[in-house]
Amino acid sequence: LDKILAAIESLGGGAGDVIRTRIYLRHASDWEAVSAVHARVFGDVRPANTLIGGVELIGPYDVEIEADALLGEE
Repeated sequence: LDKILAAIESLGGGAGDVIRTRIYLRHASDWEAVSAVHARVFGDVRPANTLIGGVELIGPYDVEIEADALLGEE
């Protein structure tokens, strides 16, 4: 999430501009820990979120996160 927020901030946005996240977990049992971090990072911002467990991810990663943000007035 730090990398995602840094990318959004480089475009002039912030956590409040995130409208949706998708989280893919290699191990479904990690959902509570990942959800706690998501809640801590976004605080009162509540983007729509989809969490899918038991996914075969490419590489050594256990978590993959996608985020959509809406920036600007258009």
